[in-house]
Order: sequence, then C-alpha cells, then structure tokens
Amino acid sequence: MTAAAPTELKLHKKSGTLELVYDDGKHYSLSAEFLRVHSPSAEVRGHGKGQEVLQTGKRDVKIVAIATVGNYAIKPSFDDGHDTGIFSWEYLRDLVSNQSSLWHEYLAKLQAAGATREALPADTQVIQIQPASPD
Repeated sequence: MTAAAPTELKLHKKSGTLELVYDDGKHYSLSAEFLRVHSPSAEVRGHGKGQEVLQTGKRDVKIVAIATVGNYAIKPSFDDGHDTGIFSWEYLRDLVSNQSSLWHEYLAKLQAAGATREALPADTQVIQIQPASPD
C-alpha cells in the first residue's frame, strides 16, 4: 500500500520550509535544509549501501521551485543547483514521521566527520586528500 498524497503543499520561500497538509487535517513542516540533506537522489544516497555522501554547508539552502512528478511525488529544485531528488509521497511521509531522529542522526554524522552545516565562503576551494595506502 502506498502512502496517501498530501492534499496541499505550501512552499514558504522566506522561511525556507515546505508545509504538507493531509486529509486528516494534520500539517507538517520540513525545512529546505532537512529536505536537501535527506534527498533521495544518487548524489546524496549513492548507488548502494555505504555510498552515501554526507551533505555539508546546507544551513541556508532554499527551495526555489517544486514540480510534481506524476501523481506520486515531487521534485524540488534548490538554490545550490541540486534538483535530482524525487520525493515520493511515501518517502515524504517517512520523513515527517521520523524527522526528529533523522535530524539527530544527521547532526551526529556531521560532528563525527568534523563537518558543519555552515557553507564555506564562495571563494574557498576544498580538496579532499585520501591517505595513501601502505604498500
């Protein structure tokens, strides 16, 4: 059984939140940052278990537009250029149901990686160096 679609979506561009309204009268809000770092795209999730890419510097990301995908999903476009995540109604329902635990897990991963939610200045270049494997 698939999750029910929201009856209404409201994109609050100024606050950076997406409000979902369901036919049972419940309203949920998801921040653009939360949606961006939990995008179901391959860029974020990778192509298999263990290939996830930790999203950093997304505190101030905004959603610039939302398109529906058939009758089963939405595809938000973010101001950092990311626009490949397709959020099914089922996945959105999972996000709103588990928002608190998912957010805490994300913050713990950032801390463990020594990373931050803050974006680097635009003129900053970052190069990741992989340690050489011992021969």
